[in-house]
Amino acid sequence: MANISIDELAGEITLAVQQYTEDVSAAIEREVDATAKEMVAELRITSPKDTGEYAKGWTSRKETKHGEYRRIVHNKNKPSLVHLLEKGHAKVNGGRVDGRSHVRPAAERHIGRFEKRIQEIIKNGG
Repeated sequence: MANISIDELAGEITLAVQQYTEDVSAAIEREVDATAKEMVAELRITSPKDTGEYAKGWTSRKETKHGEYRRIVHNKNKPSLVHLLEKGHAKVNGGRVDGRSHVRPAAERHIGRFEKRIQEIIKNGG
């Protein structure tokens, strides 16, 4: 058996942990991108389609804040309609338009799947 010093052992362990961390981080970034893409596709299908412009406006953008990678899913064509369509709103001449919940169900579905996939990524080391 070869003699190995404590410093060499610590160095090898440090390298292994760094590689694991890099692999997991890269896999998580790929999963964030894939989940955002899936959610955008679902929202384009499930959104109200009066003219179709609202449904076609779903997209995602990358954002890195405080070293944290994320994707923001948003509607670039009609951002002000998201809340009104999701929650409902008052009509100009009285009455109320009921909301059509389409964002929350998609978010809940994809967040649940995302959490399971992240657990698998961490468990498998990337």
